Amino acid sequence: MNNQESKFGFTEFAESWNGRLAMLGFAIGLATELITGQSILSQLGLM
Repeated sequence: MNNQESKFGFTEFAESWNGRLAMLGFAIGLATELITGQSILSQLGLM
């Protein structure tokens, strides 16, 4: 087995960054809804 850790796929590093960025996106979406008073879907013209 190689001592180098894989940089691609489902690694702990990738999954922790994915979770952090998902939480950031959710918080930005919530803040946008609170500021504008419209849901994200209505801002995009989908509703």
